Amino acid sequence: MKCIKAIKETKDIALGTIKRVDDKTAVNMVGNMWSYIPKSEWKAATRKPKAEKSEEQQSEVLEKKPYKKGQKSEKHKNKQ
Repeated sequence: MKCIKAIKETKDIALGTIKRVDDKTAVNMVGNMWSYIPKSEWKAATRKPKAEKSEEQQSEVLEKKPYKKGQKSEKHKNKQ
């Protein structure tokens, strides 16, 4: 698979359009209308950015303590 980007605008394709196509198709398309680009550029254009964790979520992770073998959870006091 190869990543290609439109370098000329046509009525069907906008300038800067990024596609991921198989090798044979890419060889046929690259030239006057298309050029190769790195996969990282294709990923950045197609993937949504990850949301940053808020301070509340980070503090919850810090408050959790692992249980040692043989200890009971405080949450489940009725279990014996």
